[in-house]
Amino acid sequence: MVVGSIMSEEIITEEKKPLYKKPEWLRVKLPVGKEYLKVRDIVEKHKLHTICQSGNCPNMGECWGAGTATFMILGNICTRSCGFCAVATGKPLPVDWDEPERVARSVKLMNVKHCVITSVDRDDLKDGGSIIWAETIKAIRKISPETKFECLIPDFAGKKENILRIVEARPDIVSHNIETVRRLTPLVRIQAKYDRSLEVLKFLKSHGMKTKSGLMVGLGETDDEVYQTIDDLAEAGVDVITIGQYLQPTARHLKVQRFVHPDTFAAYKEYALKKNFRYVESGPLVRSSYHAEQHVF
Repeated sequence: MVVGSIMSEEIITEEKKPLYKKPEWLRVKLPVGKEYLKVRDIVEKHKLHTICQSGNCPNMGECWGAGTATFMILGNICTRSCGFCAVATGKPLPVDWDEPERVARSVKLMNVKHCVITSVDRDDLKDGGSIIWAETIKAIRKISPETKFECLIPDFAGKKENILRIVEARPDIVSHNIETVRRLTPLVRIQAKYDRSLEVLKFLKSHGMKTKSGLMVGLGETDDEVYQTIDDLAEAGVDVITIGQYLQPTARHLKVQRFVHPDTFAAYKEYALKKNFRYVESGPLVRSSYHAEQHVF
């Protein structure tokens, strides 16, 4: 599941009670600014769907102010049941073939300068949803040719013919999140595989794509395991890496094992920069799409 990295800093239980007390460095200011308010009004007026709002992302104000927004395609029911992600698991609805055009119109209406597209996993589909992915990219290019965009894709069960559809559509950058360290992958990403994610990233790079991946911390990993994951992503040729704090979406999800201090995030960033990543975003509130508009090169 790829959208789980976009976890809100306003996490509450069904009873509306905090699951835990957040440290001071996890508190954020309310989103403000003319550009943010303009985009918010457009989204509300036209009932547009962004993962920024549905995920209550703590960086929404900053990103919208910079002209960046994230859209989720292929429905809101996932075929996987990752332990960190609040998206519903079950039998998805049939594919909506009008969705690419609708998303493209939303991008145009919002005057988005940099668009991030993500999706649920659709293991129920032979193509893994890759046809809708490709059609969405083409529709955005047709309606908003000046818009740059990133595709935050699932692993498509490692099926190369499905990944190739993304490559052939030529987004500006393709992201696939490793999410957690090797040891914790069976617990955190039950139906995913650590090495399969690395192979997806290597395959994308071998076909000339600019690549990106994201990692959550606070799930029980050690710092040494984080550094090893950074090494693995560097070896896979990944260009951009994001590292942020995991937050528990509901009482039914995996508990936070530690709140990583900003100084430790700074150490992760320093280490990653020595591994020749082009961009490194590392901090408690960093999410997959954070500063996405800066990652196109």
